[in-house]
Amino acid sequence: MVNFTDEQRAFAQAVADFCARESGSREQRDALTDNGRELHSQELYSKMAKLGWTGILVPEEYGGAGAGNVEMCILLEEAMRGNAPIGGIGPTLITAAAYAKFADEQLKKEVLTGVADGDSLAISMSEPEAGSDVAALTCRAEKVDGGWVINGQKTWCSNAHFAKSILLIARTSRSGSKHEGLTQFHIPAGTEGLEIKGIDTLGGREVNDLYFTDVRVPDSAVVGKVDNGWNQLMAGLNTERLILAAMQLGVAERSFSDTLAFVSERKQFGRPVGSFQALRHRIADHATEIEATKLLVYSVAEQSDADPTRLLPREASMAKLKATETSKKMTIDAMQMMGGYGYATEFDAERLMRGAIISTVYGGTNEIQRDIIGKTYGL
Repeated sequence: MVNFTDEQRAFAQAVADFCARESGSREQRDALTDNGRELHSQELYSKMAKLGWTGILVPEEYGGAGAGNVEMCILLEEAMRGNAPIGGIGPTLITAAAYAKFADEQLKKEVLTGVADGDSLAISMSEPEAGSDVAALTCRAEKVDGGWVINGQKTWCSNAHFAKSILLIARTSRSGSKHEGLTQFHIPAGTEGLEIKGIDTLGGREVNDLYFTDVRVPDSAVVGKVDNGWNQLMAGLNTERLILAAMQLGVAERSFSDTLAFVSERKQFGRPVGSFQALRHRIADHATEIEATKLLVYSVAEQSDADPTRLLPREASMAKLKATETSKKMTIDAMQMMGGYGYATEFDAERLMRGAIISTVYGGTNEIQRDIIGKTYGL
């Protein structure tokens, strides 16, 4: 059991109550998401912003809560467990953390104040030939008088179709190793020369292709230092992987509670199906896995809060790996235990499963996470 403070327990309950009230029924969620076609409801997100939650990590001087990673994980866990359709929150928090660390004062004020007010952000790294190997990207930013000109294609960019701005990772130099010569740029929505095209997926409208054609940005668009983008990305991995882990912990818990309710009520052969040993043991295994995952996620959050400058490559990768694999297994098994009802769109099981499966791919595939963990042991 995680030892939360009284304030943290009260916060968790407040988020749970909000989700139950605002998006607790299928009818409410359908109304907020165009019958499930959209993963992010700005209407609901704006209500969270008024409560100070979207700026959970934003420093107080920019209108945020100035809270730590533990509180962030509480928010994400409870929101996902409560089925809140705010799919844009993960990429937004990941991107906001980068601005908080590396942007100049003017850009921090603009972007972080907006996040606290309910703006969404996107971060664009992947390219058609640069997915797991991010350092192989070729989208090019060339220096010109007073600014930069950007050309190239990006892909799999979450939030880009509704984000206030995009944090772009582009190549600015080819000197040194391939990890050198990368720079982060602030690209406001509607920038001339930027085309955004949605990618059809099983999960609805979520990710996009981005096309940059002679996109001009001023020198002030550089976030951090020129050619230092890789080091800046590495500095944000603790937060990124914690965000993904906390969200999938909440998904696993939601799937578990829905499945438990179903197998407790559904009867076959004159008794609840959950009373049969095959299902009872599976439920016991999942409950144990979820508890172990929660302890790991919050342990990493506490370590990161204790020393924000400390990189936790092993622990953060373990948290992302464990949470997403647990969520995937829980949601797949939920469909099996619910039978045909798990496959029907009338229930949430199939939607939870789709989201859990893709979570093992984004934010660094789980194969990459295993490779990172293995390297920390000298392998």
